[in-house]
Amino acid sequence: MAFALLYSSGLRVGELLNLELRSFDFDRRMIYVQSGKGGKDRYVQLAESLIPMLKTYYHSYGPRQYFLEGQKGGRYTASSIRAVLRQSCKLASITKPVTPHTLRHSYATHLMESGTGIRYIQELLGHSKPETTMIYTHVSSHNISDVVSPLDLMVSRFRIPEKSLDELSFGRTQFPNNRNKM
Repeated sequence: MAFALLYSSGLRVGELLNLELRSFDFDRRMIYVQSGKGGKDRYVQLAESLIPMLKTYYHSYGPRQYFLEGQKGGRYTASSIRAVLRQSCKLASITKPVTPHTLRHSYATHLMESGTGIRYIQELLGHSKPETTMIYTHVSSHNISDVVSPLDLMVSRFRIPEKSLDELSFGRTQFPNNRNKM
């Protein structure tokens, strides 16, 4: 549950551990993060797909105040989260280093790759400056090559058949049929 929340909401591990039961707004599909990094409060999204899992978790473990509580009550610890993640990666044969912050980084990167604007990502992550957000959103050159120029998008609306392009003339000059000879 902890890892699903870290990834689906872009939370920092400390923010996750400070979530109280009252932090969840199921009607609005939001989670209220109180006193995040820098003492800032913000809302993050609550993934629709997590709601049944959250309810099952709540009914199975019965936390009293904090969403994630230790075996003896009280706040769960960051070291426990890291240990469980390390063990999970080992069991899944994941050899790359993975930390709870990796899930936050992946959240931001996947949002950017799916077309979410940097300003929205900045707000969701709770960053004051867009430069900070850019650190989390490394974009591969493969993805950059997939970006379509705004001019190409506009031109594609007026699709002129290739055959017609060969017949275009401007003034007295006509484009040759073989463009490579220009």
